[in-house]
Amino acid sequence: MLILVIYGYIKLVIGAKFITILQILPIMQKIYVHTHGCSNNFHEGEAMAGLLKKAGYCMVRKPSDADIIILNICTVKGDHQAVRSLKDIKKLYNARIIIAGCITNTTKKALRQLNPSLSFINTHNIDKIVDVVESVIEGDTVEALESSRIKKINIPKIRINPVINIVPISNGCTSVCTYCSVKLIKGHVQSYAIKDICEEVKQSIKEDVKEIYLTSQDTGAYGLDKKDSTELPDLLKILTQIPGDFKIRVGMTSPNHTHRHLKQLINAYKDSKIYKFLHIPIQSGNSDILKAMKRPYSVEQYKECIKKFKEQFPDITIATDIIVGFPGETEEAFQDTLNLIEQTMPDVINISRFAPRPNTLAANMKQVSTNTAKQRSIKITELYKKVAKQQNTNWKNWHGKILINEKGKDDTMIGRNYAYKPVIVKGNHSLGDEIEIKIKTTTTYDLRAF
Repeated sequence: MLILVIYGYIKLVIGAKFITILQILPIMQKIYVHTHGCSNNFHEGEAMAGLLKKAGYCMVRKPSDADIIILNICTVKGDHQAVRSLKDIKKLYNARIIIAGCITNTTKKALRQLNPSLSFINTHNIDKIVDVVESVIEGDTVEALESSRIKKINIPKIRINPVINIVPISNGCTSVCTYCSVKLIKGHVQSYAIKDICEEVKQSIKEDVKEIYLTSQDTGAYGLDKKDSTELPDLLKILTQIPGDFKIRVGMTSPNHTHRHLKQLINAYKDSKIYKFLHIPIQSGNSDILKAMKRPYSVEQYKECIKKFKEQFPDITIATDIIVGFPGETEEAFQDTLNLIEQTMPDVINISRFAPRPNTLAANMKQVSTNTAKQRSIKITELYKKVAKQQNTNWKNWHGKILINEKGKDDTMIGRNYAYKPVIVKGNHSLGDEIEIKIKTTTTYDLRAF
């Protein structure tokens, strides 16, 4: 009889037979996952944490407790946030570092200069996170940066918020925007099977999840790579038929896809399980700039989408995205964007200053000066605050139910009403509670029940 340790397993040798009697689990290694960026990135961070926990690693909630820190980055707006985060981690902690997320060649080069011992695992290889961690523990420097098309659903997860499950319905998109590096990383749309999405949602409900957050690079592109003609409105119809007490938040859908199946999408939104919330990114209110961006829709199509949704759901929350300082944006073009905001009155605007990304067409266009882009960003932010405050004022004295889904500051909790408006409340409430409230005050960014 002989006892051997082979690749993490204790094996008993009796004659010519190997009998596994114990797997050695790496319980002493503590790992922290730090994620920034979009909801899809947070899903992948939760999935990597779940896979590592399943493999026996100890996942910690504070970076100061970690032996290994996984920095899950977003580079859609450039490398600056990733660089800043890495500098902070190096300065504050003595852990080994793995970079995950949307990693371009320029990102890798910039981060490697700060820390030559970094290991990398990109968005296409999250299923290999356990192997990468094991290699790092052994002292190796790893680069898992191959491009592959894995299914990123029904994976073990450690959810940051126990009552919210971020459910990816697809990966990649159908657009070819001249400014975007994400398409270069993610590739063409890859829709997940409806049965897999339904399985994820059903399991979430069993685990007392109250909010399903459907995410993708563009939820409106769902199904365009399939032959069965099942698209986003069809998916929503199917998901709302699943028994259970839960809400669905639909992630960003581009105006061209929203407009393409506008009637069907509005019809799907009529179900009470779907938050009356539409994230539809216009990017610019000027037709020439949209053409330069290669955004496949018109300003008029965007306006029609807003008009039709508001006719059916007057209180719907509209969110949009704006890029200021895009190459070629004149003062007149910028004014068109300001005018569009005043006409359509979006509740939420995600404002970005244009930043050229390597290997994109827009990086080679004539750039708007940094100072001009900055001033336009300030001006459009001021208009947004004015519009958002006015929109929120309309909710004063509203009373109804909200779902508590987040912890707030100073012993408050945050809930969402049927239009996904954030409502701050006081009192002894728990995540997942549904309570009746009345709006007493409003601010630029939220509603308050006190």
